[in-house]
Amino acid sequence: MPSQRLKRYLDENCIKYVTIDHSLAFTAIDIAKSAHIPTKIMAKTVILNIEDKLAMLVLPAAYRTDLGLIKQALNSENVELASEQAFGRAFPDCEVGAMPPFGNLYDMEVFVTESITEQEEIAFNAGSHSETIKMRYTDYERLVSPKFILLSN
Repeated sequence: MPSQRLKRYLDENCIKYVTIDHSLAFTAIDIAKSAHIPTKIMAKTVILNIEDKLAMLVLPAAYRTDLGLIKQALNSENVELASEQAFGRAFPDCEVGAMPPFGNLYDMEVFVTESITEQEEIAFNAGSHSETIKMRYTDYERLVSPKFILLSN
């Protein structure tokens, strides 16, 4: 079942979305394959520690997480991948590693790569490793108000 916090938020905002059940998968590419979703719309959520504050980076499933490019895009040297210990408690309604890209629900700033914004739809973990949500990207952007960054990958 999707994160109740996320489901309630989408329903309260009258967002049309589809929940897709799939076999257990832990990487965004494996989820896309299992759920029969194009990898270009399957987003992965990476938790960063920026200036000692947790933030989300949302990027396509096929993108590598390149800290050098991220630091350059954010114009900051003080950026690192957050450890599961550091962010696990921030997502009490999600399985570790299956966080949906809704930082606004978890008091986190959200950065989205420009390539995600070019898609009509976005798909992402729904809080578990066996469920994915797919919705219109414009609805996602309206709800989350992410900051856009360009990563050359």
